[in-house]
Amino acid sequence: MKFLILKIFSYIFSIVFYLIFGVLLLLFEVIQRICLNIIGYNAHKNSVALFNWLLLRSLHIVGTSYTINLPKSLPVGKPVIIVSNHQSMWDIPPLIWFLRRLHPKFISKKELGKGIPTISYNLKHGGSVLIDRKNPDQAVEEIKKIARYISEHNRSVVIFPEGTRSRTGINKAFKQKGLKILFKYAPQAYVLPVSISGSWRLQKYGVFPIPLGTHLKFQIQEPIKVSDFNHDVLIDILEKQITNNVNLK
Repeated sequence: MKFLILKIFSYIFSIVFYLIFGVLLLLFEVIQRICLNIIGYNAHKNSVALFNWLLLRSLHIVGTSYTINLPKSLPVGKPVIIVSNHQSMWDIPPLIWFLRRLHPKFISKKELGKGIPTISYNLKHGGSVLIDRKNPDQAVEEIKKIARYISEHNRSVVIFPEGTRSRTGINKAFKQKGLKILFKYAPQAYVLPVSISGSWRLQKYGVFPIPLGTHLKFQIQEPIKVSDFNHDVLIDILEKQITNNVNLK
């Protein structure tokens, strides 16, 4: 009986959340365009950060809470490769907001580059790259492109080396190719390992409803300089470090 009542309330509060989410998507589609085309990069970057902060606050409607553990210092003003496990689409807003000083960009599948207000515009025009999973040569060139971009502008790129999200919270094996390309073409970058726990529960019923009372934990670990390690060794360190800090309970 208790489970049924919670499920009913999760439907009700999820509807409220998605109504707000839809309004934010439409509103910030306009705000982003104004910021980028009239004011410039920093205004656009701040509008994206604000949108994601509002998403985090809106998720409180369904009882979502967060624990964010940051390292003693972030490599601000340097190129950064943010390497994280991936559990749901709700991994993204906390990474953008809490690491906003690093100007995070994304390596995303090309399908996300159209049809989604605010999100598609940011991916296409905010410095991220869109890859075609069916075209390995195109994907490689786009990853090279963003590695050069973060090196030139001292910004960061987020990569989910599992390739797809885990639906159970258990990490998948890392795919190494994308990481090695980033390491090769951004050799002065720092790697920031991130372990995400609990996010998968927000999508355990799919997109709808969102379960009530989910707690997300982001363990952002100490930065590692790419040039200090052999690439194979570094990937092994990252995979173990990220996996060992994921809480499966």
